[in-house]
Amino acid sequence: MERRSHIYGVMGEFATPEQLTHAVEKVREAGYRRLDAYAPFPVEGLSQALGLKRNLVPLITLLGGLAGGVGGFGFQYWVAAITYPMNIGGRPLNSWPAFIPVTFELTILGASLAAVFGMLALNKLPQPHHPVFNVHRFSHASADRFFLCIEARDPKFHLADTARLLQSLHAHHVSEVSDD
Repeated sequence: MERRSHIYGVMGEFATPEQLTHAVEKVREAGYRRLDAYAPFPVEGLSQALGLKRNLVPLITLLGGLAGGVGGFGFQYWVAAITYPMNIGGRPLNSWPAFIPVTFELTILGASLAAVFGMLALNKLPQPHHPVFNVHRFSHASADRFFLCIEARDPKFHLADTARLLQSLHAHHVSEVSDD
């Protein structure tokens, strides 16, 4: 197994989304698991071909919303009934209907902040530089080309064999991705 510390992986360039999806399926069948695909627009079926798992953002959003709602209600209850009780017109100190607007707003705030920061954390953002930007032709990924990168940290990675595999899948151009 050939590994060099300055090699991030091998990248193949494809002309169509169908070629990219087919290449991903074949690479996964060959046993590679550390790979990523880049396309100028969403490609139907690519997530399944890559074997991506469901993300945790919905769960993080739910937990953030629950925390915001419980925190908002708890804070209002604590202030109105424990810290600064005021008997106004004989109403109960913990009159929950009065707490609904703030509880709702803090639920939405907690959920939205959790969603944004959860997404950023799960995507490892911000990431101002990524090794794939070292490949000169990668600038076409946002316009008209489709790329598949197999990472060197994959246990099955061997530079020459992996490059040959991408060439056998009719990649228009195969590049070594340096980590420098």
